[in-house]
Amino acid sequence: MSTQVTYTVSIYTENNIGLLNRISAIFQRRHINVESINSSISEIENVTKWTMVVDLSEEKMKKIIGQIEKQVEVIKAFYHTEEETIYQESCIFKMKSDLLFNERQIQNIIKESNARIVTVNKAFFVIEKSGRKEEIDLLYRELNAFGIMQYTRSGRIAVTKDEMKISTMLAELQH
Repeated sequence: MSTQVTYTVSIYTENNIGLLNRISAIFQRRHINVESINSSISEIENVTKWTMVVDLSEEKMKKIIGQIEKQVEVIKAFYHTEEETIYQESCIFKMKSDLLFNERQIQNIIKESNARIVTVNKAFFVIEKSGRKEEIDLLYRELNAFGIMQYTRSGRIAVTKDEMKISTMLAELQH
């Protein structure tokens, strides 16, 4: 039995309508859950970088990368283990303002977690935290005991520890 591993998938693409549906269908057909997905500009002009997090065996991961790269707009796709990446996630919490003023523990939790207060008004305050998944999960558990009004979390953003050389690869493809 092959072991499931958490992989960070980096997909460099042209920014075309409908590509997200086709790529997510590759995972859906194989009954693979995508833990998170983020899309942003990349270090290369006019190239979008998607960062996805999935748990599966390396054998399946290689097959999926092959399927992703068959999409016309995909320039190149990579996968990396947790140890090969540096990543962050972000989240924001909306909480009742009276908690900030009446619960000393809330201020301690914010300080100890290296979170920051983004805004405060009479009705609510908003806390932002960036960090590893485990740090965000811990902060969520601590704040949840006091009642969270709203919560949202971003997908993973990541860079590899080793040089990706995607720019060099693109330059070679254009010649």
